[in-house]
Amino acid sequence: MVASQAVLCGTWYVPCACALPHPSDICLVHTTLTLPPRLSRLLPFLQWPRPSKALLAGELWAGLTVGLMLVPQGVAYAAVAGMPLVTGIYASLLPALVAVLFSSSQRLGVGPTALTSLLIGASLTGLAAPGSAQWVHLAVWLSLLAGGLQVLLGFGRFGWLLSLVSSPVMNGFTQAAAWLILSSQLPALVGAHGSFGDWIRAPQLQGEALAYGIGAILALLAFKRWASRLPAAILVVGTGGVLSVITGYEARGGVVIGHVPAGLPALALPGPIGSDTLSALVMPALVITLMSFLETASSARVDHQRSGTRWDENQDLIGQGLAKIASGLSGAFPTSASFSRSAVNLYAGARTGWATIFAVLLVLVALLWVAPALHPVPQPVLAAVVITAVINLIRPTQLLGLWRISRTETVIGILTFVLTLATAPRIYWGVLAGLLTSLSHFLYQRLHPRIIEVGLHPDGSLRDRHLWQLPPIAPDLYALRMDAALDFASASTFERTLTDHLALHPEVRQVCLFAHPINRIDVTGVEVFGQVLRLLHARGIALHLSGLKLPVDQALRRAGALGEGPLLRTYRTDAEALQALAGDRTTPLPPSVA
Repeated sequence: MVASQAVLCGTWYVPCACALPHPSDICLVHTTLTLPPRLSRLLPFLQWPRPSKALLAGELWAGLTVGLMLVPQGVAYAAVAGMPLVTGIYASLLPALVAVLFSSSQRLGVGPTALTSLLIGASLTGLAAPGSAQWVHLAVWLSLLAGGLQVLLGFGRFGWLLSLVSSPVMNGFTQAAAWLILSSQLPALVGAHGSFGDWIRAPQLQGEALAYGIGAILALLAFKRWASRLPAAILVVGTGGVLSVITGYEARGGVVIGHVPAGLPALALPGPIGSDTLSALVMPALVITLMSFLETASSARVDHQRSGTRWDENQDLIGQGLAKIASGLSGAFPTSASFSRSAVNLYAGARTGWATIFAVLLVLVALLWVAPALHPVPQPVLAAVVITAVINLIRPTQLLGLWRISRTETVIGILTFVLTLATAPRIYWGVLAGLLTSLSHFLYQRLHPRIIEVGLHPDGSLRDRHLWQLPPIAPDLYALRMDAALDFASASTFERTLTDHLALHPEVRQVCLFAHPINRIDVTGVEVFGQVLRLLHARGIALHLSGLKLPVDQALRRAGALGEGPLLRTYRTDAEALQALAGDRTTPLPPSVA
């Protein structure tokens, strides 16, 4: 093969069947490494594109952009979690590397996030003093528990559990969490000490601190509005530190970040904890597992939609779980995928996981040599970084806008919002209450399926007879349709609806079930169908079945419930059923049906 004929933008080393000038040439554009499917899924980094100069140049810029966000945000979110500030950098190092190597989504910004940090701080309140060795110890255990659970769920292919949390519940919880994060940062923003509750009881305000905080917020918003490509957070933090040194802010009593030690984290297993403490961490670990993966899902879907690939949620569960375990072993706290950093990564042109590798290298450099330089940065500047990051989460119109779609689900979202605020710092009760309420609403709908009496519309379609004021299809016919599966949840409602109608209309001699919407039937459904069939036969009423789907048809035939005769007829299409019933009609069928 002539080297100059190769195209250098491929992915590893097995030739494809592209049309090349010479049969012996190897196309490096579509060159891929052939791996067993299971190995390829478990080790997705083996499918990364082969690095080329052009590729690495673009990935370097994207990685540097995200890396410059990671350092200040990591430190700021560590403060939200009540952890030593350096652990925010630890959580941005090894966890980000592990996540990108073992996740199917290559372009996610993994590390500390505002929502997960708030959950950590709220979960550990009352168990230890924020920032203490015991607090760190429990946060490490929380990271290991949540990570281990995510890995187990990933290997067990339980990614479908993500669907249990509805959009209104997630929306209500996120809105409430954003307000709680803002309130937790207000004291630091104005130079006060203690929690938000302490500040409310004894308000205090330092003008210089407030100036730093408000100035940082305005600067960050200006960067976002007019210079979004620049690393705003690191520039604002750096400027704040320089101004603090020039003005002697710390010497005059101003609160600064303080000492941030340089050096790599020591990897170690945490010491054991008591059974009571472990049981107190189980519920928070479950909520962190669920909510952090919902954060991941929101970013991963965007990533895969843009790249035109299928999202493997189970592999991402494994990757995110391993990242949490790596964070715990580093002495840090649970991580997640940041939507803002993931969006910046995509906006900066990241195409593969190599961008994250460069971001991690930048964080490593910062940890080894730059971390001590954060000492003079005023705490209000750090609070401003958090506030501007979460302010976009506050969208009350988004939650209230659901009212036009579903009032019940809007109430569920508002209930989640209120309970999350009311149960703080045990905010996981808010999302659990919302989850249970949402599942109860779902179950109620399954137990009460939509069952309508249908009539023939002039356009040839079958519609709700009473809603559209349509005449009966035939004088002695009860034609109905159930828009649900015939299973244990809906079977009793189906039977009750039919028997109630027959009791009110003794003149009915025929029943026609338009069964196209019934896509599944279980044992209970088969048994109830048999009972209904026997009831109709005992009264001499004929049953017509139209459009049975194959799985339902096969299940009923295996049960011996579809023996056709004078009182039981089946039809493949609605048009065929209507044609058979047309003898009892007083008006002809529309041309679209006839």
